[in-house]
Amino acid sequence: LFLIFLTEYAEFLHCKGKKFTDFDEVRQEIEVETDRVTGMNKGISSVPINLRIYSPHVLSLTLIDLPGITKVPVGDQPPDIEQQIRDMIMQFISRENCLILAVTPANTDLANSDALKLAKEVDPQGLRTIGVITKLDLMDEGTDAREVLENKLLPLRRGYIGVVNRSQKDIDGKKDIKAALLAERKFFLSHPSYRHMADRMGTPYLQKVLNQQLTNHIRDTLPAFRSKLQSQLLSIEHEVEVYKNFRPEDPTRKTKALLQMVQQFSVDFEKRIEGSGDQVDTLELSGGAKINRIFHERFPFELVKMEFNEKELRREISYAIKNIHGIRQVLPCLFTPDMAFEAIVKKQIVKLKGPCLKSVDLVMQELINTVKKCTKKLATYPRLCEETERIVAGYIREREEKTKDQV
Repeated sequence: LFLIFLTEYAEFLHCKGKKFTDFDEVRQEIEVETDRVTGMNKGISSVPINLRIYSPHVLSLTLIDLPGITKVPVGDQPPDIEQQIRDMIMQFISRENCLILAVTPANTDLANSDALKLAKEVDPQGLRTIGVITKLDLMDEGTDAREVLENKLLPLRRGYIGVVNRSQKDIDGKKDIKAALLAERKFFLSHPSYRHMADRMGTPYLQKVLNQQLTNHIRDTLPAFRSKLQSQLLSIEHEVEVYKNFRPEDPTRKTKALLQMVQQFSVDFEKRIEGSGDQVDTLELSGGAKINRIFHERFPFELVKMEFNEKELRREISYAIKNIHGIRQVLPCLFTPDMAFEAIVKKQIVKLKGPCLKSVDLVMQELINTVKKCTKKLATYPRLCEETERIVAGYIREREEKTKDQV
């Protein structure tokens, strides 16, 4: 077993059973798989490439390498490439049980770091963020990142660690990792601005810190995670107990299940009318809100549209009063005679019939639409869905006819 562990190898999830011992082949496989998923012209994809490395020289860590923010689309990249990459990054760094490595090149302004900006959005207290400063060897002569690495410029609770990676020239020249680590160590020991902190810089120290802090982070979050799992386990065990003696063909079970679905339909319908449902429509007004709008906006609007001629109304009132008195002389009086008042009012009320009937039709139509939305949950039982919709819609139309008769 010890001899096997001494042999370094890698495995890809998409190449199950195949072990890669040559890490140049690993690099090629990553490039090939990337081109296969995203195309040959700088496309992007949220589908991860899963790679596991077995080695006595690495610590137990799970790393997710996320893309940097692209401002301007190139190649086959979509116009909203920046937003897509941002959304992809947020999916991962929003998780409370992960640490965030905010990587920023030393030769750029730290205040403009996209990585630190995104990290601060999901981790404003800096409890999960570790700053990593790269390309220290590419800074202009006479400048350094000492204040940043000493955590004085933009302080982070977990601080910053500087690293010097291989350049593209080193990679093309086949410079191995051991030589790169030695060169990195030499850089920090020989640089006047970093030699006093050389023991706290470099890739090996970053590995050690990540392993230690991830272990501590897991230890801190484990109690809450365990409590959540135990709660879910108890819930599932209770559900299993309920179905332990379940017999699908038992008629009482079927009746009970049918009754529960009908009751749930009733609850869903009531919630949609009251506006307290678990699903909120963000595209249009529906349910109780639309009915409310019909009564408080549409109906008054229809009334306002009605033509009203005050001069004509006064003439009608005058004729009505005169006709009520007949051959008797019309004497000045304080109040309009009851019969004249009733005749005029009835004539005006008749004009309200059209807007009222129109409002009734609109309300009933929305009730039927609400019924159809509620029966979608019964779609796995087409017959039940159809019958429920037919019965409830029929009852609504019956009430509609009675309401119109009353109008």
